[in-house]
Amino acid sequence: MSRMRLLLVFVGLLLTPLWSLPARALDIQEVASPSGIKAWLIQDSTAPVISLSFAFEGGAALDPAGKDGASRMMAALLDEGAGPYDSAAFQAEVEAVAARLSFSADADYVTGSLRTLSDKRERAFELLRLAISEPRFAEADVERIRSQMLSNLRSSATSPNWIAGRTLTETLFQKHPYARPSDGSFDTVPNIKIEDLRAVHKRVFVRGGLTVAVVGDITPEELARLLDRAFDSVPAGAPQQRVAEWNGPPPGRTIVLERDFPQSVVMLARQGLKRDDPDWFPAFLMNYILGGGGFNSRLTEEIREKRGLAYGVSTALQAYAAGGIYIGSVATANARVGQSIDLIKQEMVRLAEGGVTAQELANAKTYVAGSFALNFSSSGAIASILLTVQLDKLGRDYFDRRNALIEQVTQEDIKRVAKRLLDPKDFVVVVVGQPAGVKSSE
Repeated sequence: MSRMRLLLVFVGLLLTPLWSLPARALDIQEVASPSGIKAWLIQDSTAPVISLSFAFEGGAALDPAGKDGASRMMAALLDEGAGPYDSAAFQAEVEAVAARLSFSADADYVTGSLRTLSDKRERAFELLRLAISEPRFAEADVERIRSQMLSNLRSSATSPNWIAGRTLTETLFQKHPYARPSDGSFDTVPNIKIEDLRAVHKRVFVRGGLTVAVVGDITPEELARLLDRAFDSVPAGAPQQRVAEWNGPPPGRTIVLERDFPQSVVMLARQGLKRDDPDWFPAFLMNYILGGGGFNSRLTEEIREKRGLAYGVSTALQAYAAGGIYIGSVATANARVGQSIDLIKQEMVRLAEGGVTAQELANAKTYVAGSFALNFSSSGAIASILLTVQLDKLGRDYFDRRNALIEQVTQEDIKRVAKRLLDPKDFVVVVVGQPAGVKSSE
C-alpha cells in the first residue's frame, strides 16, 4: 500500500464514529506497565486504530518569571526534531507510519496525543518516546516557532475578543499564576532562550505527573509493554511545583477599554467552581438554562429573539485545577451595550430569585444527558474524555454514574446554586469598543 493510500485509510478510520462505545457500559481497564506506569484503556477492535492522550502536570502558569509562553514554545518544539532526526526528518518518520502526533500546553498541563494504525504501533510509540525524551530544540526551529508565536500575538492584539479576554483574566486572577498569558507576550517571547526550554522540559516531564488514556485496537498486555517503551525514559519523581489554590477575584467592577470598533465586545466573569465541587451538576444545568443552551437559553430568548440586540450571547463554567470561573460574553452595537449588560444582569437576578420551571429543568436534563454521546465520535475523542475524567479525579465509574447525578438535581438545587453564582455585583465586566452610556467604575 502506498504512503498516501495508507494515510487516507488512517484518516478515514479516525473519523469513523465509534457509536458502539457509548451505547454500552464502557469497559475501562486500568493497565500498569512493568515499571509502574498506569493508563486507562478502552479496548475496541472495530477499527485498527490506537489513540493515546496524555498529560503532564505543570503547565504555562508555572513558566519562569519573565518567560511567559515558555511552556507553549517547548510543547510546540517537541515534534520539531528529536533524537537522531532533525525537524524535517522527524516529520517524515511520523508521516511514514501515517501517525498523528501533537503537543500543547495550557495553564495546568502539558498535553499530547498519538494516533496510529495498530499495525504501526511499535514505530509510532518509539517516535513518541523520542519526542518527549530527546527533543532537539535546535536554534533554527526555536526561532521559527518564536516567529510564529509573535505573529499570532500581533494578530490577536487587534482582536476585541482577545483584548477583552486578556483584560478579564488579568483582572480576575491578579497576582495568581493563572493571570499570566499562556501564549506569552511581546516582552517575554523574545527573551525565551534554549536553556529556558530545556529547564521547562525538565520540570514538566517527570513520571509522577503523568496521566495516560488509551482507546483502540490493543490488548492490555501489549499496552503495558508499549507504555514503558514510550514513557520509561521519563525521569521518576513527583512534580516539584504546583499551582496554588486561587482564593477568588477582587470585588466586581466595570472596565471599559475605548477602541474604534463598530460594535463592542462584552465579557463578564466571577469566581466559579472547581470540577470536584458537589454543586457542579446543579451549576451545569443552571448554566444551560441561563446562557449555555444556545437557542434554548433564557439569555438568547431575551437578548436575541425578543429584542435583536445581538447575534449570540453565552455563559459557561470554566474549571482549572486550582480554581474556576463563571464567564459570559456578548457582542453588540455600541448603542446597545448598556441595555444588553442590564438584561444579562436582570436574567441572573430573575433566575436566582425565582429559580427555574420544572419543564426547563426537565429539558436541560434531557439535553445534557443525551448529548454526551456526541462527544464519543472517534477513538481520539474518547481518549481525550478518558484523560479529562482522570485529571478531574471523577473515578472509572463516572460514566455509569453521570446520568444519575444529572437526574437527581432538583429545582431547589438550581435556585441555591444560582444564589451562589449569579449575584451581578460579583462580576467583573470588561467592555472593548465605544459603548454608549457605559463607563468604567471607580
